[in-house]
Amino acid sequence: MAIVQLPDGRWRVDVEPIKGKRFRKTLKTKGEAQRFEATCRSRCIETPAWNPKPKDRRRLSELVRLWFNLHGHSLRDGKRRLSKLEQLATRLGDPVARLLDASTYSTVRRKRLDAGVSPKTMNNELGYIRAVFNELRDLGQIDFENPLVGVKPLKLQERELSWLTNEQIAELLDAIRSRCENPHTELVTLLCLATGARWSEAEKLTPNRLQGNIVTYAGTKSGKVRSVPIPKELADRLRKHWRTNGQFTSCITSFRRALERTTIQLPQGQASHALRHSFASHFMMNGGNILTLQKILGHSTVAMTMRYAHLSPDHLQDAMKFGPLLNV
Repeated sequence: MAIVQLPDGRWRVDVEPIKGKRFRKTLKTKGEAQRFEATCRSRCIETPAWNPKPKDRRRLSELVRLWFNLHGHSLRDGKRRLSKLEQLATRLGDPVARLLDASTYSTVRRKRLDAGVSPKTMNNELGYIRAVFNELRDLGQIDFENPLVGVKPLKLQERELSWLTNEQIAELLDAIRSRCENPHTELVTLLCLATGARWSEAEKLTPNRLQGNIVTYAGTKSGKVRSVPIPKELADRLRKHWRTNGQFTSCITSFRRALERTTIQLPQGQASHALRHSFASHFMMNGGNILTLQKILGHSTVAMTMRYAHLSPDHLQDAMKFGPLLNV
């Protein structure tokens, strides 16, 4: 059998120009089928190693799992990202990955934005799905271009960084001490205020990572290990606390409840992170160096740390020195 017409009107090619090399393909017209058969026969004679490559029909979910097996499993957040990507594939209707187009993706994105999903979340998802195509192409697993290369990330409105004044810090600590729901809450809070650590980093601190008056954070968001000195009084309190109460356990709920008992108002999502902002803000207002702050916070680029630069004394003095009301 070489060319046969199917009941639906299409034409089926089944040709074996060389023993062991068999090609099958269904085409719309008899002419296309004849040309395909002729091509297969002539190419096999001219170039025995030639083989017509079929179009990639794998669905998006298949490529997502392939990406995870080849690369994603090695990422710190690989499993979480896999879950996000599988959900995204479902929302997009799990199309043939090669046929995914920018307009379809943008339409789904618009609906999610209207449903209240934050632009930051949408930008993260776009970065994840783009990375799947780019990585698989680099690994030679796909031969087509990234179908979302033309989709631009959404422009984000920069959020105001909330930080606590000295009076607010005192009020927060009083609220924590007045109702001791979790014995670890106060010291984790003090660690965040003293070192600019994220809450999860401070919570995971173990006794062996306190050497002298220096704490060392490992397993950080950036994947880098960083060490920060703390006051001797705080170091002594930590050692005594661990001997009495053991290592830290989760106490974020206790912290949030204490915060609710204060008059402090923070934007949504900035509860414990306000402690990190507070350290950085006070560091700059007290004359700290921006590059030193970058190392303490563990930022990969100084651009992220520059959010706090406007709080430096020189910057504040320049606002008064060169402002329009100088000669009024």
